[in-house]
Amino acid sequence: MESTMEKDFEYNSPLVYQRADPYIYLHTDGYYYFTGTMPQYDCIEIRRARRLNDLLTADSYIVWYKHSTGEMGSHIWAPELHYIDDVWYIYFTAGDSVDVWDIRPYVLMCRDVNPITGKWVEVGRVNVGFESFSLDMTSFVHKGKQYALWAQKVVENGPSNIYIARMKNPWTLATRPMLLSTPEYFWEKQGFEVNEGPAVLVRNGKIIVTYSASDTGWRYCMGMLWADEDSDLLDRISWHKSDRPVFMSCEETAQYGPGHNCFTTDRGRDVLVYHSRGYKDTPGDPLHDNNRHARAKVFDYDENGLPVFGEPVKKNI
Repeated sequence: MESTMEKDFEYNSPLVYQRADPYIYLHTDGYYYFTGTMPQYDCIEIRRARRLNDLLTADSYIVWYKHSTGEMGSHIWAPELHYIDDVWYIYFTAGDSVDVWDIRPYVLMCRDVNPITGKWVEVGRVNVGFESFSLDMTSFVHKGKQYALWAQKVVENGPSNIYIARMKNPWTLATRPMLLSTPEYFWEKQGFEVNEGPAVLVRNGKIIVTYSASDTGWRYCMGMLWADEDSDLLDRISWHKSDRPVFMSCEETAQYGPGHNCFTTDRGRDVLVYHSRGYKDTPGDPLHDNNRHARAKVFDYDENGLPVFGEPVKKNI
């Protein structure tokens, strides 16, 4: 029988409809700030609420639109809202208005207190050292140093890998990219060879990185890497990789293709935020199916201090 405590951490499912690649930031003002990929792939929204369950009906504010021509003109994907040294930043992916697959990571900046009403300015593209398909940039600060992680295709028809680098400032790399993970297991190579959507969690003396693998249909799933928090994060030997997915489709709860996650907290509990679909089969390219909804669940850790995510939550609204 489900405990009262667990019922207290039961979230709307979906948390927000039609928002793939969800990202939530809990700020010092007590608000959860939410953003994610819009169904039209054409703009960036922010909404906020005091409780995670209130994000569903919170007002949506569009803070930036794609360009009508040139760079940042298509495929506006995977925005993430970060607060670094008292300044707001949004990392996001964008393609060219003509060559829509000429995809790169970009940064917006807001110096105002409220990122919803404040002025956002374009800082520009993050130069990751490769002139090729690049997306899903995230960032974290550890021991006073900022790092970036992102997905990168070095060659046009090659795999999508995950790289890490230390940053000079929130829009400039300070070190050469280090290859962190490449698709090597069968569950990372379904449809396409993909490692993407890295997310960082610092817990139990470890830097934990989750990522998404395979194509965006029902075989989409999450893998995990981890390193000791005192190790050299730019040395690949510091990192360990799970040989099996840590979060995947579940027939029992009828949720498929869970992934592109982030982490937040709720009253002392760690919360996994991710997207998934409520059906297995998608006609055509699943990338064009807009019904990847944001969902959330609390999770615990195993005896080694690593997350145990369990299964995707079922639809409840």
